[in-house]
Amino acid sequence: MTTEFARAVRRFRERLTPAEAGLMAGGRRRSPGLRREELGRLAGISVDYVNRLEQGRATAPSPQVVEALCRALRLDAAERENLFELAGLRAPGRGTVPGHLTPGVQRLLDRLSGTPVAVFDAAWNLLVANDLWLALAGGPPDRNVARVHFLGDVAVRVHHTAEDLAAFEAATVADLRAAAARYPADAGLRDLIAELRAASPTFAALWDCAPAGTHASSRKTVVHPQVGAMELDCDVLTVPGSDVRIVAYTAAPDSEAASRLALLEVLGVSA
Repeated sequence: MTTEFARAVRRFRERLTPAEAGLMAGGRRRSPGLRREELGRLAGISVDYVNRLEQGRATAPSPQVVEALCRALRLDAAERENLFELAGLRAPGRGTVPGHLTPGVQRLLDRLSGTPVAVFDAAWNLLVANDLWLALAGGPPDRNVARVHFLGDVAVRVHHTAEDLAAFEAATVADLRAAAARYPADAGLRDLIAELRAASPTFAALWDCAPAGTHASSRKTVVHPQVGAMELDCDVLTVPGSDVRIVAYTAAPDSEAASRLALLEVLGVSA
């Protein structure tokens, strides 16, 4: 089974071109497929671990790793199911928060160049983010938005108006309550909610009063340590028939924020 999983990962990697994965080809290649380091980068795992997976030396990949590989390799629903089976796992069922992205959503993200954009699941766990989003966040962020907001300490500060902050917190708590009702078998979601209720009085109070709220477009001031303050519009987009949320930051054309965002794109995550 381990050998079959290794062969499948290698086969899926070799059939996916850099362009299909939203990457630049970058010089001559021995084969048209992705390099192992590119797959590792897209999946958020080390190239050493990719090597061990493809050589059959990593014998028990976690469901999270397999799901990340499915997203990075742009697998459809049937191929995703098959890769989980080859790993000796069951694909997450209806009672757990889905983390699968359709190829169409992946292609949409590929076309949003120059825009910081990320995709989150129903529990506000980060699924995938483009390079400009990572640069804006100051590097790979904590994987969960609710945990970052209510418990975290980040290098890049985001300033809201009091009204926008209250609306964001109410909507985030409402999202988690809805996700908990839809996916009662998701242990990770239960643990997240318990952690936030125990450690954040603000979250606990909101949870107990069961707020109603939705995410609306808002303007935020993002203070980046290298390029300074930027006034950016934040939009949360939903995909019909899916629980995934696409979050994008944009700047007004010809604004100072647009110039600073363009500079950040050149500097990259190292900024």
